[in-house]
Amino acid sequence: MGKIRAHHIRITTFIQATEDEDKVLEAIATFIPEEIDDEDIIFDIDETTGFFGNPIKVVNVEIKRSRAVRKFLDHFKELLSEEDKRYIIDNLDEKVDEEGTLYVRFNKQKAYLGEPEIDEGGDTIQVKIKVKAFPMRKEAVVKAVREWLEE
Repeated sequence: MGKIRAHHIRITTFIQATEDEDKVLEAIATFIPEEIDDEDIIFDIDETTGFFGNPIKVVNVEIKRSRAVRKFLDHFKELLSEEDKRYIIDNLDEKVDEEGTLYVRFNKQKAYLGEPEIDEGGDTIQVKIKVKAFPMRKEAVVKAVREWLEE
């Protein structure tokens, strides 16, 4: 069974002043399996100012404990449609950086509805998966992610 391992997961999004904060947090919750204990989740909201002086909140969620990371990865794979898996596989060279991090962006509205869908637009939730691979090279991570998603 093709599994990947990861060091940690980061989920990031922005809450614009015009958005309902609770709805955005619900959208993020779509990606976090219920089996993960609250103490395994590092949750942070920073307030900042946008280009035009508008208030923006930056939401960061981090999962670091290996058991919680494994649960996240299983849940994440289940959330992906066949089309989204194919999209990631077809674009792995752009989706994985030199440090071995897989980047996937999802439509914030669809995630809120419980139907996560990959979206390259601006109003997204970004999931970053720091993949464990040996040797730690981009090629090894691309191969591991491809095998995991094709299973």
